[in-house]
Amino acid sequence: MSTQAPTQDQIRTAWDTIASGYDQHVTPHNAQLGEAALARAGLRAGEHFLDVAAGSGALSIPAARLGADVVATDIAPTMIERLKARASAEGLTIDARVMDGQALDLAENTFDVVGSQHGVALFPNLTGALAGMVRVTKPGGRVVVVNFGALPKVEFIGLFMGALRAAVPEFQPPTEPLRLAFQVAEPGLLRNRLSSAGLTKVDVETITWQQHFDSATQYWNMITSSNPIAKQALVQATEEQRGDVRRVLDGMFRERSDGKPGVTLNAEINIGVGTK
Repeated sequence: MSTQAPTQDQIRTAWDTIASGYDQHVTPHNAQLGEAALARAGLRAGEHFLDVAAGSGALSIPAARLGADVVATDIAPTMIERLKARASAEGLTIDARVMDGQALDLAENTFDVVGSQHGVALFPNLTGALAGMVRVTKPGGRVVVVNFGALPKVEFIGLFMGALRAAVPEFQPPTEPLRLAFQVAEPGLLRNRLSSAGLTKVDVETITWQQHFDSATQYWNMITSSNPIAKQALVQATEEQRGDVRRVLDGMFRERSDGKPGVTLNAEINIGVGTK
């Protein structure tokens, strides 16, 4: 597996490719996490809110429901299309734009709150992305970043990787996507990065987020259609190997469920908030 950082074109293509699955399987669940993050950032009705690397709206939609004036940006056009469709279905107004989160084409000192959920923490140039978020935040405004905690405590990814290793012993994990996804998994590191970007009163809270899956099949459909790490990990797998992985996952689910319906997987999540 390559250890080179992906180009912006590669990032755009990767997220465009999984936009449909991500919108179906991930965004509805992550919108609840978005609500929790916005509460910690103190977003209020009438405030100007920017969502960076918005995906299909897990942070933007809850912000609009609160009555904020929302601008949502994402590098993947299909994600923006999905976000617009979600907003329209709820009768919400969101200014959704295709834009590189590492080069925000927005005026400085514009937004009361700037946020990113599982977005900028995946960027190759996290330092630049955080600087951009701070630049467009008004003095006294807040920045909120939501990202994964340590890999061993993010079970929906760890379970998949464990099944791959068991079914395909020669499997090598996709080094660069994993590194980026967990580059600020340590709460103290996230706190330092937010402070270094020019924020004060930085607070990082670690919570446990839960995802329930009724079956191994539901989990497989989610992870393979909506997660770029899983997508890349399976690129070179044969159909036989994919079948082996699914059989291992079935066994893991039976063991984990202990006779109960479905399985609940825990994920450690960091929510960092700072003031400009």
